[in-house]
Amino acid sequence: MPVMLMVLAAGYGAAAGLLVPRPAYRLAVEPGEAWRGHCPCGRPVAGPARGWVGPGRCADCGPYGPGAVVTALVTGLVCALLAAATGARPELAVWLAAVPVAALLAVVDWRVRRLPDVLTLPLAAGAVLLLGLVALGGGEAGAWGGALLGGLALGGFYFVLYLVNPAGMGLGDVKLAIGLGVTLGWYGWAILITGAFAGLLLGALYGCGLLLSRARGADRRNDGLKQAMPYGPFMIIGALLGVLLGAAAAL
Repeated sequence: MPVMLMVLAAGYGAAAGLLVPRPAYRLAVEPGEAWRGHCPCGRPVAGPARGWVGPGRCADCGPYGPGAVVTALVTGLVCALLAAATGARPELAVWLAAVPVAALLAVVDWRVRRLPDVLTLPLAAGAVLLLGLVALGGGEAGAWGGALLGGLALGGFYFVLYLVNPAGMGLGDVKLAIGLGVTLGWYGWAILITGAFAGLLLGALYGCGLLLSRARGADRRNDGLKQAMPYGPFMIIGALLGVLLGAAAAL
């Protein structure tokens, strides 16, 4: 059963990952700009759900957005790991539903340093509602009240960081932290702290490496050291590590 569950989860994740490039391309725009409605050659993006669902490929200019193979491999692997750690418990459905959204957020933030509200807010609301349904159904390994408190706690923590350093931390990070805090808080405060710390540590390590590499560059007159770095991907990886740890401990 665990092996079959992992295979099914991996297949679902890979299929979902194949659909990430198109919305990632459309959402990866600067703040204030409208979502892209045309592919790189200028042809309107067409397809179901008003052009948001479907592969990132144009008949004229070919594939666009992030590589579909890479996103499919990553989301497939993540879903398989979640299935292995969680087993057949009902919250696995919540984690699997969140994976494509989290992958999309990570890609967009990495490309344009932006976490759109159309993704962060539904992620938080969806996690709250779905975990609430899991709690009502019984048989869960976590606590819905803890998930709510986790979202408030992690969101509040990142809001403080935003107030302290608004140039380095955006409100998008705060909104993402709410959804991630809900998922981490499901398994308790220890997992919430572990996942949050892992995300901060990974982001800090990347930031230090980035500063060192830029400082050693030949052109030190640019403002590269002042450019914002994407925290979203590291927050998501840290939350994933925390959920995997909490799910495995609850088996």
